[in-house]
Amino acid sequence: MKSLFCFILASLLCAVSFAQDRTVQNRPYTDLRPFHFGILVGTHVQDMELLNVGPQTITLDDGSTQSYTVTTDQDQWDNGFNVGVLGEARLNDYFSFRIAPALYFGSRHVTFRNNDAQAPDSLRSRTQNLKTIYISCSADLIYASKRAGNHRPYIMAGLNPVINLSGRNDDILKLKRYDVFFETGVGCDFYLPFFKLRPELKFMFGLTNSLDTGHAARLRDAAMRPFASSVSQAHSKMIVLTFYFE
Repeated sequence: MKSLFCFILASLLCAVSFAQDRTVQNRPYTDLRPFHFGILVGTHVQDMELLNVGPQTITLDDGSTQSYTVTTDQDQWDNGFNVGVLGEARLNDYFSFRIAPALYFGSRHVTFRNNDAQAPDSLRSRTQNLKTIYISCSADLIYASKRAGNHRPYIMAGLNPVINLSGRNDDILKLKRYDVFFETGVGCDFYLPFFKLRPELKFMFGLTNSLDTGHAARLRDAAMRPFASSVSQAHSKMIVLTFYFE
């Protein structure tokens, strides 16, 4: 009985090994191209780290002053989508360099709460839907493992400078025009008969203070200034799931 079990196990292992050897590789020479193009589509969620300033001295309508503490926070992860193109250069068997211009469309829901229960209604609370439209151009270094059959996992890291096209003068918070993200993530190449599909999950962290700190002083509505002045720094973050078609 033991000998029969060993024989069956050995036969199964040989069959699996033979099947792997007979696996047909789709697009076997696609990674040997010195340069190639592609398109990308994806979805993402946006978050923003806000540094609150703490107590503020507010001048009321009657000329008196009052100390208020306004707490500002993005109270949820807000989703969006991204589209773009890519160009990738092969450096050697394992490394490649990718440039990917893209558009990111999203928003952030921000809440402002005055901790003083006796504050007037105009200074009690506010909300803002902070819309963002980014033009980005990521530059990433990719390290991929050796191809196994029709898939090839990889890791990546790089920088992603962006231009923010959104923002209005009457917004409570307003972001700067330019920002830079550090991004890192993982992905896997799937070699299909007619193209290569690359799902990728990456994390983006803003490296600069993206808040327009001079915006509060330019607001015409004086009731909005305590909320606009409640934050001194803002650092953007995103989690992005992208599908590349190459």
